[in-house]
Amino acid sequence: MKNRISRIIKPSTGRSLVLPIDHGYFLGPTRRLEKPWKTVEPLLPYMDALMLTRGVLRASMDPKMNVPIILRVSGGTSIVGPDLSNESITTSVIEALRLNASAVSLSIFVGTSHEHQTLTNLSLLVDECEDYGIPVFAVTAVGKELEKRDSRYLSLCCRIAAEIGARAVKTYYCEGFEKVVEGCPVPVLIAGGPKMDTEMDALQTAYEAIQAGAVGVVMGRNIWQNDYPVAMIKAVRAVVHEDANPKEAIQIYNESKK
Repeated sequence: MKNRISRIIKPSTGRSLVLPIDHGYFLGPTRRLEKPWKTVEPLLPYMDALMLTRGVLRASMDPKMNVPIILRVSGGTSIVGPDLSNESITTSVIEALRLNASAVSLSIFVGTSHEHQTLTNLSLLVDECEDYGIPVFAVTAVGKELEKRDSRYLSLCCRIAAEIGARAVKTYYCEGFEKVVEGCPVPVLIAGGPKMDTEMDALQTAYEAIQAGAVGVVMGRNIWQNDYPVAMIKAVRAVVHEDANPKEAIQIYNESKK
């Protein structure tokens, strides 16, 4: 268990930069993720882990790549369906082992009509994964209701996930984020969220989250939808692992895109 976690959250800094490309499980062929390997390949040297589904891993990724995998194992809904919270476990623990995953991830939807279902999904997954030493990363999803992302709500979500047994939690950054971290006894990583207006916005969010106690960033669209994705991931990596401030990071971005 500790070995698998250390592949993702690097012992040298205690932090992690995860690149998620699992958006297609409910969004379909997202812009600039239509051909996943084409998107991922140039970014491999700069990420600490890759979050994706088994289908994309098997069909699109080079099996020789040496990057830890966080396997998305929940789903069953789509963006055009009536309720994104109506998720189930879609991939078995045995499949995760077969695919050599370092961890698995699953969404929970606290405060929705399917709260109980997704929380018991997490509990069942933790029970199975503990038998094999696989860490479970809980994702505090909010579906289409982005206004829920405040510190009181996210503190509730993260604490519940940790109480059930998640080894780490991915959540949203918010005002008062330090309260979210203080109330969660396992590592907290922030989601990059929807594409932001500017590179500085994304770098500022990552910086503030790290300063408030996040151990890492799970950033997808703000990296691979950028016109210069390699430059952007270098800049985010500097914030996460080198304590670069936003001004220093944007300088790295501007120099790297030349």
